[in-house]
Amino acid sequence: MRFYREERCQARIYQARIYQAERYRQGYIRQRDMGRDISYRVILDKNLSGEGEDLMRAEEQLRIRPEEPWWKEEVVYQIYPRSFKDSNGDGIGDIRGILEKLDYLKALGVTMLWLCPIYQSPMDDNGYDVSDYCALAPEFGTMEELDELIERAGDMGIKIILDLVINHTSDEHRWFRQALEDPEGEEHGYYIFKEGDREPNNWRSVFGGSVWEKVEGRSEYYFHAFGKKQPDLNWENETLRKKLYEMVNWWLEKGIAGFRIDAITFIKKDLTFADQEPDGADGRAKCTKASRNQPGIGEFLNELKRETFDRHGCVTVAEAPGVPYEGLGDFIGRNGYFSMIFDFRYADLDIASGSEWFKRREWTVKELKDKIMASQMAVQTCGWGANFIENHDQPRAATKYLKEAAENPSAVKMLAAMYFFLRGTPFLYQGQELGMVNFERSSLDAFNDISSIDQYHRSLEEGFSEEEALQIINLRSRDNARTPFPWTGGRYGGFSETAPWLPMSREYPVNSAKTQEGDRDSILEFYRSMIRFRQWGPWRDCLVYGAIRPLACSEHVIAYERRTEDTVIWCYFNFSGTGTVERLPGISAGCIWANDREAMDGVMFNGETADKKTAGKETAGNRTGIEDGTLYLEPYQALLLKGSC
Repeated sequence: MRFYREERCQARIYQARIYQAERYRQGYIRQRDMGRDISYRVILDKNLSGEGEDLMRAEEQLRIRPEEPWWKEEVVYQIYPRSFKDSNGDGIGDIRGILEKLDYLKALGVTMLWLCPIYQSPMDDNGYDVSDYCALAPEFGTMEELDELIERAGDMGIKIILDLVINHTSDEHRWFRQALEDPEGEEHGYYIFKEGDREPNNWRSVFGGSVWEKVEGRSEYYFHAFGKKQPDLNWENETLRKKLYEMVNWWLEKGIAGFRIDAITFIKKDLTFADQEPDGADGRAKCTKASRNQPGIGEFLNELKRETFDRHGCVTVAEAPGVPYEGLGDFIGRNGYFSMIFDFRYADLDIASGSEWFKRREWTVKELKDKIMASQMAVQTCGWGANFIENHDQPRAATKYLKEAAENPSAVKMLAAMYFFLRGTPFLYQGQELGMVNFERSSLDAFNDISSIDQYHRSLEEGFSEEEALQIINLRSRDNARTPFPWTGGRYGGFSETAPWLPMSREYPVNSAKTQEGDRDSILEFYRSMIRFRQWGPWRDCLVYGAIRPLACSEHVIAYERRTEDTVIWCYFNFSGTGTVERLPGISAGCIWANDREAMDGVMFNGETADKKTAGKETAGNRTGIEDGTLYLEPYQALLLKGSC
C-alpha cells in the first residue's frame, strides 16, 4: 500500500466507530459501517497506542470528507532549499538544514513541504536547469539525507513533494551533450533543432533575447523558451517521453507525495515555427504566443497522467500559465490532467505580463478583488485551486499588495487571512510567515536572478533610464523572495556561519523567527493560530470545503462568503488605513475569528455567540463590531462572521 494512495469509501459513513488503528508511518484507520469494512487515510501520531485517549486523538485527525481527495485538506509550505537553512557552513541551504527545522515546520502547522529543485544542476537558473534528474546537487546533500527527510517528515505527518522540471533540461545534461556530439544519434531527437545559418524565427525567450541559440561549428540552432542554458525537450519524441515517465515513477516509488510541475504548458509548440507580430523594441515577439498551451497539448498531458500520476495516487500541482478559464476543466476537472493549478492573473496585476516587468500598471483593491474572485469562481465550477500570494518567482507579497503598509503587522495579517481562507489548498512560501518584505539593491551587480538581469537590459532597450530600470527590477526581482531565511538576529541571521550565497534582507536583525517566537502579537504566531483555526477549528468543514461567492463591499475591502449546507461564514478584509462601514448580507451571530487579539477577546468558538465587548465598543474613537445589519471594520482588520443560512 503506497503511503499517499487514497482509499475511497465504498459506503456512506454514519457515525463511525474506530475499532482498530494500524500503526503505519502514514496511518490508516479501519472502520465498520453497516457490516462493511471501509478504509480511508488519516495521519496518525507515531506514538499512538490505539487505545483510550489515543483513539480519541486519532478520531480528531480523521479527514472531514473521506470521499474527497486527501490533498484538499493540506497546508503546503514551499521551501527554497538554497535559502532555508545551511547546516555545514558553506553559505548554501541544504537538506540537513531542513531536517534541523522540522520541529519549526510542525509547530507552524503545515502538512506538506514543496521543495524547489534539488537535482544536480549547474545552477544557471538556480536548479531549474537540471543536469541529472536522478541525482542530487552536492551542495544540497545526499540521497540518503533526502530519504531521511521523507521518513522523518512522514513520522510527523508532513508529506514531501518535489519540483518536476520536464519542459527543458540543462545544456549540461548528458542527453544534450550527446545531442551536440552526434547529430545522427538518438538523443538529438530529444531536443528541438533547426538547420540554417540564421535564427529560424523572431520569437523572444521568457528571459529575453532569441529562443534560438546557434550550435557551435554547425549550421544549426537549438530552441530554448527560457535561458540559453535550458534547451527545451522535444515532447513530440515518444522515446523521450517514456524516459521522462520512468524518471517520474522512480521518484514516486521513493515515497514522495507528488510534484509541483514547472512550466508544463510549454511542452507543446506551434510546429510551424512561423514568425509572430513583433511586440517590443527588439523586433521580436513573445514566444508564449506560439510555445505555450498549444493545440494538442492534452495528448501529452493525458499520457503523462496515465503513465505516472494515476499509478501512484499522488498530488500534482501545475504551474500552467496561459490556460483560459474555459479550459480549466481539462486541467483540473473530474478527469483532469492535474490535482490543482496555480492562477497567476492576480499575482501579475501590477505589470502587463510576467515577462514584461517594465510595463508597470497601477491597480486598485477592487481590481485585486475582481481578479481573485473571477479566479475562485472559475476554478470552483470544475475543480480545485492552489492559493498563494508568494513564491520563488514573485516579490514579497507585503511589498507588492500593501505598498506603504508593507511593514504594518495588522496589514500583513489581514492580507494573509484574505488569501488563506479562500476555497482551495493554501500555499505558504518560506519567510511569508514572518512578514518579510522586498530587499532593495543599489546596482545590477547585486542581483543573482537571471530573469532580473535580462529585464534590466530589456528595460533599457525599451527606453528607460538606468535608474528607472534598476527601480523596475527591484520591485519585481525574484531575488526578493530568495534571500536567506532569518532564523535569529545574529550574524547571517542564524542561516549560516559564513556569508550566504545571497545577502540577507535588511530587516533580519529585528524580524527573525526567534524574535517572533512566543510573541502573541507577532506575525509568526498569527500564522500558527490561523492554520490551527482552518485545520482544527470548529468551522473547519466550511473553511476547507465550503463554496465561495463574492460579497458586496466598499472599494478598499475584499469580502466573500464560504458556505456549506448548514454553515455560512462571511469574510471581510479592510485594505485601508481608515475604518469603514459595510452592509451585511443578512443576520450575523457575531465574530468567530479576527486578525487582532482585541477583537477576538471573549469570542466563543461554539458558533452561538460572540462576547458583547466586540460589538459596539469604542476603540481609539472608532466602534468595532456589528450593529443594525452593518459591520464596522477597523483599519487593516480581518473579520470572519457567522452568517445566516
